[in-house]
Amino acid sequence: MDPARLLSARVRSIDVSGIRRVFELGASLKDPINLSIGQPDFPTPDPIKRAAERAIDADKNGYTLTTGVPELRSRIVTHLERDLGWTGFADGRSAAMVTSGTSGALLLAALALLDPGDECVIPDPYFVIYPNLPKMAGAGDAVLCDTYPDFRMTADRVEPLLTERTKFVLMVSPANPTGVTLTTDECRDLLELCRSRGVPLICDEIYDEFVFPDAAEPDPRDPARRVAPSPARLEGAEGHVIVIRGFGKTYGCTGWRLGYAAGPEPFIREMAKLQQYSFVCAPSMAQWGVIEAFDCDMSGTIARYARRRDMVVEALAPLTDLPKPGGSFFAFFEIPERLGMTGARFAEACVERNVLVIPGGAFSARDTHVRLSFAVPDDRLERGLGILADLLRG
Repeated sequence: MDPARLLSARVRSIDVSGIRRVFELGASLKDPINLSIGQPDFPTPDPIKRAAERAIDADKNGYTLTTGVPELRSRIVTHLERDLGWTGFADGRSAAMVTSGTSGALLLAALALLDPGDECVIPDPYFVIYPNLPKMAGAGDAVLCDTYPDFRMTADRVEPLLTERTKFVLMVSPANPTGVTLTTDECRDLLELCRSRGVPLICDEIYDEFVFPDAAEPDPRDPARRVAPSPARLEGAEGHVIVIRGFGKTYGCTGWRLGYAAGPEPFIREMAKLQQYSFVCAPSMAQWGVIEAFDCDMSGTIARYARRRDMVVEALAPLTDLPKPGGSFFAFFEIPERLGMTGARFAEACVERNVLVIPGGAFSARDTHVRLSFAVPDDRLERGLGILADLLRG
């Protein structure tokens, strides 16, 4: 057989993630300070674990409905009605489905919306799956919205990129890899732009609960309540926004691969049809477990991460350009031009000092920055920041 002849153009158009390269570089290190990892360092809350265990013991290990177990979907709907003020679930205008992680939801959305020749607009920097969504859907390349240097995906930056071929705009807030969180005004402008052009706005909100107090804003519907700004909270959003959220980052169960999507019923219906022939359903025991997540208070954990964010800003902001993260557990800082180094070369220099970070080129058309994760114990973060600061000083 000739693999070069048999492999599809689709897989040949997709590169291996740049994150894997860092793992390969660090494989020979002994106990490295790992500031590259994209998952939380706290355990899954006990009520969630016990619920999953009970489901396994009760033999709830078979297939579920494609859209998820009714009990979990009911909790999701109730949560979104309360959190976003959506009312369309009752009359069928809106729908929700459980997915195999947020990445699964993003792929289903791309498959449901993109045809060959279509376009979607994504931020640059981006989460690594974003530019590959249209490639996996057989629709070509994504259109990059340059958000440097402040990493804010604003309507002014998006509008020139919209064409008659645009099928959706994808935003993420708080963002991976930057941690930047949009304001309510920025969310409103972006939603109004998409609505005026007749394209859906897909909101990747995997970090919807992981927003720090100084980035939260008053709920447009209840000013006494402070929440993460989101286009989905705004008036009229229910008919134009596809919200994608998950459980892994907030509740420390990334390996369970549990997310959900909600939005206009025609979109969710077709995504569910595609899930029937691909993922089939999300893991059953994990679905039963995360029902308990809606009753778990993670505010203490988020406050601890906010303090770590402050450690990062205090150590690195005086030495380089570092937009202050408003959520998630990532920071994205620039390599000073005077060092004459790409992000990849800086990451290699970090490996030489037993520290792992991810070069910005893994998340962007540029390689001028580095992503670090502060999802590590405070003492290791402090040691790693000291080494990074030393390297930034040159």
